[in-house]
Amino acid sequence: MLALALSVPLPMRDTPPPVEAAPCPVAVPEHTVCGFLAVPERRDTPGRTVKVGYAVHTSTAPARRPDPIVYMGGGPASSSLQLTGFLSQMFPDRDVVTIEQRGGKYSRPVLGCPETAEAMLGRLRRPRADVAAAARRCRARLQEQGIDLRGYNTKEIAADVVALRQALGYPSWNLFGVSYSTRVMTDVAAADPEGVRAVVLDSFLPESVAWYDDADRNLRDTMAALGTGDAFDRLVSRLNRAPARVPATDPLLGRPFTATMSGDDVATVLAEALHEADVSAVAPALVGGLAEGHDELLRPLADAVGQGLVSHEFGLYHAVQCQDEVPFNTFTTRSRLFTVNVDKAVCDAWRLPKSTPVNAVPKAPVYVVGGDRDPTTPVRTAGAAARAIPGARFETFRGSHAVFLTSACARKRIAEFVETPDRAWPKPCEPDPAQPPTLRLADTHVTGAPYLISKAPWLAAPFGLFALVSLVQLAAGALRGRSVTAFAGLAGVAFAGLTGQAVYGMAERNETALAVGVPGTIGLYTWIAVASAVLSVAALFHDRRWPHIVAAVAGAGFLVWWFTWFL
Repeated sequence: MLALALSVPLPMRDTPPPVEAAPCPVAVPEHTVCGFLAVPERRDTPGRTVKVGYAVHTSTAPARRPDPIVYMGGGPASSSLQLTGFLSQMFPDRDVVTIEQRGGKYSRPVLGCPETAEAMLGRLRRPRADVAAAARRCRARLQEQGIDLRGYNTKEIAADVVALRQALGYPSWNLFGVSYSTRVMTDVAAADPEGVRAVVLDSFLPESVAWYDDADRNLRDTMAALGTGDAFDRLVSRLNRAPARVPATDPLLGRPFTATMSGDDVATVLAEALHEADVSAVAPALVGGLAEGHDELLRPLADAVGQGLVSHEFGLYHAVQCQDEVPFNTFTTRSRLFTVNVDKAVCDAWRLPKSTPVNAVPKAPVYVVGGDRDPTTPVRTAGAAARAIPGARFETFRGSHAVFLTSACARKRIAEFVETPDRAWPKPCEPDPAQPPTLRLADTHVTGAPYLISKAPWLAAPFGLFALVSLVQLAAGALRGRSVTAFAGLAGVAFAGLTGQAVYGMAERNETALAVGVPGTIGLYTWIAVASAVLSVAALFHDRRWPHIVAAVAGAGFLVWWFTWFL
């Protein structure tokens, strides 16, 4: 245990690291203060100091508990502060502390690496970008700023958490890690046993797992669990034979470009996107549609690549991965996932030293939760690692990565565990209403139009015009006793109402579903719109004045738009 404690260096107890107040960079609930913790960049070498961002929400509950929750986001390089309010609702009777990772978005310095991020996006261009060259440029720039990448690893990040507890004066607290930060929190619990009351690990990523070597298998297993394994194989084979050209937007340069997406590229994007429960829920329809040749569904996936590249500070991400993860994988079989190959290329270029495994074993009670559809930290590996921790509890929930964000049942269980870590399990949770329903291809009319409308609402103008003209027809026909006109308007209004209700209902259950298409019932409703247009033309034959001409033209134009563009 002495060697373990020494492996995560602690600050001197009689001189706690200084903290300084700072404005909160994100929206936080009342009774929250933010600040920076000043710590050495490298505890093994005297030198510069860095600042670690944090937030403290003080509970106002009458029965406020003395030991808070401390939470860190995953990644590496995911931020934490934005979840302060969410966690304060989850633990209303405890203070909530959210701590950033050193080098992250809300710490100082920020280890951004736009050179590498742009090169990663360049994997969707032809010719492909040279990621290793971009990584060398990024490292040279960071070195010019005086940044020593050797100070950005799990050992130092864990020591920051211990130092923050001491600086804030909490005798003990409860650790909450998700994904990568589960590794941090297990190190913290082993290094600071007196300061840790309980440990929650969501989507456990232990040191014993070779994540890169397992990445392809994890994705394939997740597709099989979703019931889309065969369709996934078909879409990958089809697009590897004939890559698709997809319009997309470069978020770093702010200009459009045409992405070239092979089957392996799509597999890579899906491996990342399936972290989200709403994407996991629509995957059966999405993968099935792509397997059938609906390449219009690639547009949201291409855009998702860009969104992912601006959500992480890749200087920090690769500093951690190159010291604590990549060296412990074999890479004997080349992965189809370009993210795996990119990370290996960056680490080969950076040549950072390999860390020493800690093999931390917490003494405090541990509760591990996992999602049954998690492509990154599957229950196959997370459960085995949890069982290796003496006394740890492990539970699987329906969901993907970071299950506490989408599973009300998981949140309830976590809160119960933190309340009384040693209590026997209560009865199982009721079915979880927070989980988005699964979207099946058979129940969906696949189309990329709703996604394009979400990006540019003016594209829905023909639908709005048709609904407005139909409403005027209904009112005018009813007031003037013209039954054909009234029925034409009634049919148009009915179509618009039923279609709007169906689409709204789908979006309310899971907005991501609109990136795949619309409910299959829309096809039946279309015949109501056809009837409205036919009746408008019939009314025009009886009375050729301009209102009927407008109605007939609007109906015919709408059907052309509907059949040729929307459907």
